[in-house]
Amino acid sequence: MLPDPNSLYGPLDPAPDAGYENAPPRMGFFTDTSVCIGCKACEVACKEWNGVPESGLDLLGMSYDNTGALTANSWRHVAFVEQPRPAGHGVSAADVLGEPVNVGGQLSVGAGAGPQFLGMPGAQPPGRGTGVEERTDFRWLMMSDVCKHCTHAACLDVCPTGSLFRTEFGTVVVQEDICNGCGYCISACPYGVIDQRKDDGRAWKCTLCYDRLGAGMTPACAQACPTESIQYGPLDELRERAAARVSTLHERGVPEARLYGHDPNDGVGGDGAFFLLLDEPEVYGLPPDPVVTTRDLPKMWKRAGLAALAMAAATVAAFVGGSS
Repeated sequence: MLPDPNSLYGPLDPAPDAGYENAPPRMGFFTDTSVCIGCKACEVACKEWNGVPESGLDLLGMSYDNTGALTANSWRHVAFVEQPRPAGHGVSAADVLGEPVNVGGQLSVGAGAGPQFLGMPGAQPPGRGTGVEERTDFRWLMMSDVCKHCTHAACLDVCPTGSLFRTEFGTVVVQEDICNGCGYCISACPYGVIDQRKDDGRAWKCTLCYDRLGAGMTPACAQACPTESIQYGPLDELRERAAARVSTLHERGVPEARLYGHDPNDGVGGDGAFFLLLDEPEVYGLPPDPVVTTRDLPKMWKRAGLAALAMAAATVAAFVGGSS
């Protein structure tokens, strides 16, 4: 029994629920945004492997991010969020990674120590040596977003052609060759992931490199990530690894670290692709409490059926009463 009223029905292991016998462990992504450097290698690798068309180099005028959002032509999207921070609230790379930074033969740990070269002060980040009172600071929040491969996927519920299907790995894939372009999946997705291509109208999204998974390979984005911000593997193992990572960050003075999409009792039954965030989900453009949009459909159909029966009964009663 699921304690959360926002949770849907049924088992939380989607592949057996879809009819697969002897299904392999559910596979997924864990994206640790605390080590994302915004290089966009994942975006490039995704496009190259899957043959995703280029989406243009739009200068948005508000960020170094030139793709802006997940679209039919951007199955991975690295968000750049420039965030002002209170003076003195800085957490250095050494604090987060737990390692001293070696610059010019000198170890610099945290914000207090500046780099040196042959005993002389070297270059350091602007404002680092001015003191807390005079320094202002900001940080980049970077996150490689992707389809969440929900446990309870509304896109599957509403697809009229069977174009969307659940794989034996628990992921959700679009078969574009039988997509009729109705767009129901687009409005059903609580994350706004799925999109239509303007030239053909069909729906497209991340497949979690289903063709690579079947061959025992790592998805292209995770393979290309230089910092292991994107991690791929059995979902249960990833959840354990993510919980340990959050605990480590809390111990190192990053109390805002939290997981998103990892809870099997949330409104979508947990995500197959979940994240470690350093701020509220809304900062990254994610819904704070996503709920599968088809959750109430059984109740709605039941009520509609009861209403139809009541109208039919009233009609019959009217004819019987009129004939007598």
